[in-house]
Amino acid sequence: MADQNCLISNDWICGEYVRTRGQELTDATLQHVGITLASVAIGLVIAFPLALLARRRQGVAGPVLGMTTILYTVPSLAMFSLLLPVFGVSQAVVVTGLVLYSLTILVRNIMAGLASVPEDAREAARGMGYGPLRLLLGVELPLALPALMAGLRITTVSTVSLTTVGAIIGYGGLGNLIYEGMHSFFKAQVLTASVLCVALAVVADVVLLGVQRVLTPWARKRRRA
Repeated sequence: MADQNCLISNDWICGEYVRTRGQELTDATLQHVGITLASVAIGLVIAFPLALLARRRQGVAGPVLGMTTILYTVPSLAMFSLLLPVFGVSQAVVVTGLVLYSLTILVRNIMAGLASVPEDAREAARGMGYGPLRLLLGVELPLALPALMAGLRITTVSTVSLTTVGAIIGYGGLGNLIYEGMHSFFKAQVLTASVLCVALAVVADVVLLGVQRVLTPWARKRRRA
């Protein structure tokens, strides 16, 4: 009875809301995770060759960094509105917008990571007969992983947050529930969806930190020393 009363009294914390709206919360969370994963993955696929191109050709670095910075300054509402005529009211609008936002952080961190690789390591690899591709994959990328993973963590957390803005077109994951709850002043819905959104960001960051530690065991040994 007390749980049912929390819905009637519109309390912020209400177990009955979670119990009766479990499927709705699950669907919104899955949509949120799906949009985030797709956006970060596509952003990484685009950012990596852009960073390599900008690093190899000095004349390209300025325009690439400048363009990605300009894209990041566009307000999310304006970005989604500009993409609507191209994609229509669809999940692609949100994913594309988030991909464009992710490029600033990813491109800069990939470039910073590659720039931090000691020249001695490159020279030693070349002396062992490493070609450009093998040098990149076998030496430069492993040594650049800490910076790359740092950028990936920041991008993922910010994407989890920005996904909620997609609620303006109905593809915001947990943002849909927050948006609807604020309009109807449904306190339990707003708080529950907000807490889940924060939890997703924290879990994503912890998971990526764990992946970073697994992939860079030498970094842990260096800190201990």
